[in-house]
Amino acid sequence: MALGMFMALLDTQIVAASIADIQSGLAAAPDESSWVQTAYLMAEIVMIPFSGWLSRTFSTRWLFTFSALGFTLSSIACGFAGNISTMIVARAVQGFIGGAMIPTAFATGFSLFKGKKQAIIPATLGLLGSLAPTIGPTLGGWITDTLSWHWLFFVNIVPGLFITFMMPRFGAIDEPDFSLLRRFDVLGLGLLAVFLGSLEYVLEEGYRWNWLDDDTIRNLTWIAVIAGVLFVWRSLAYSSPIVDLRALKNKTFALASLFNFVTGFGMFSSIYVLPLFLGRVAGFDARQIGEAVFVAGLSQILGAPLVAILSRVLDLRLMMAFGFSMFALGLWMSTSITSQWTGDQLFWAQVLRGFSILFCIVPATNMALGALPPAQLKMSSALFNTMRNLGGAIGIACVNTWINGRTNKHWHDLAGDLTTANPKVQSWLANVTAHLGPTSANAGQSAHRAMALLAQTVNKEAVTMAFADVFHLMAMLFFGALIFVPFLRRPKQAPAAAQEAAH
Repeated sequence: MALGMFMALLDTQIVAASIADIQSGLAAAPDESSWVQTAYLMAEIVMIPFSGWLSRTFSTRWLFTFSALGFTLSSIACGFAGNISTMIVARAVQGFIGGAMIPTAFATGFSLFKGKKQAIIPATLGLLGSLAPTIGPTLGGWITDTLSWHWLFFVNIVPGLFITFMMPRFGAIDEPDFSLLRRFDVLGLGLLAVFLGSLEYVLEEGYRWNWLDDDTIRNLTWIAVIAGVLFVWRSLAYSSPIVDLRALKNKTFALASLFNFVTGFGMFSSIYVLPLFLGRVAGFDARQIGEAVFVAGLSQILGAPLVAILSRVLDLRLMMAFGFSMFALGLWMSTSITSQWTGDQLFWAQVLRGFSILFCIVPATNMALGALPPAQLKMSSALFNTMRNLGGAIGIACVNTWINGRTNKHWHDLAGDLTTANPKVQSWLANVTAHLGPTSANAGQSAHRAMALLAQTVNKEAVTMAFADVFHLMAMLFFGALIFVPFLRRPKQAPAAAQEAAH
């Protein structure tokens, strides 16, 4: 189940570095190719909260088995897709089916073990959950360069079939409850799909179209708001809801979910923003970006055993305060970023963020699921994991908006002082023009190239300053989250009645 969860999370980012290759291979337009990523995320974020109800109805064993099989078959369909329309549909199916494997693994791992072994589960699954999207672009770029983009999807075949055949044999975790089918909330599922699907589209595409200035984005925003309000009402009013929001009445679970949201915001945004900087400013290719960000994944692996050990003996609130503080510090270390920074200058900031992320994830998971009775564990795990993915979606949308807005501001601030009437600008242009003169047909071309070079330099510095602002804002978010740590309470006993749930 951990392997299936890793596979599903890996595929959220494995195509990120290879979108151009997929676009070329399928003869798609840039706007169409972006849906290869968007369709997966939209479908996945709908399934994650829905999976709790499905596992209760059909049992964890068979839900996970058919999820693994469906994920494998849809991966094959993606690899053999001959046009962009087929690819988008196959990716949506892949994301929807694969989304069931993420919260189900957390809920099962949490319920099967008790005592000291229980501390290992959140650490292990938390490591895989944060490592998969971290290495996704790197692995995807390497696969595309070595083989072809088709193998981004074919690599799922062997592990997918392995899980499909082994899960029925070893997955006797619980029994199905088909009586829930008689109370299936069709309206609730429809509202959930419209709400999260519309919201994900707005968050993914909004910055491209200047948010509410675009009719489609504006209309979908209203649809998401209305559907979201109706979904909350339906979930609280219906006797057998698709998502049990009543778990949020538990203060510990609600606060831990808030921390999980912030963790998703920072984790997915930092995974997204650093390769973006290295590509846009440093000019790195996919392989160089992978080498530069590899240290974050390595530090996560090295920190996992320590997190597992400490979570058995330390106050989880102290661990969380440490994790959020160190992650914020890692972000703050990048606020002095310059256009000359490459992998070396980013090394220690990545080490700190990678090492500390599990200190954010593991305590929150323990406190959230440990605060609830066994009957609520599956549904609440789905809700808890949805918060992290939703935080990631909102985080990436905020990052793109901040970068665009802050780049424009810094460009105007810098360009306002760089006029031809400025003696320093005149001197710089004269020196560059003289340097370019011998290789140009005439002085006019040299002067034109010098002005173009100045504009390029100003834009590069404006973009760099925007990235520095983004790191600053994310650091402030993590520092601000520390305010809520004192309001958390440790579970009165080790996480949720594991013994009962295991039986």
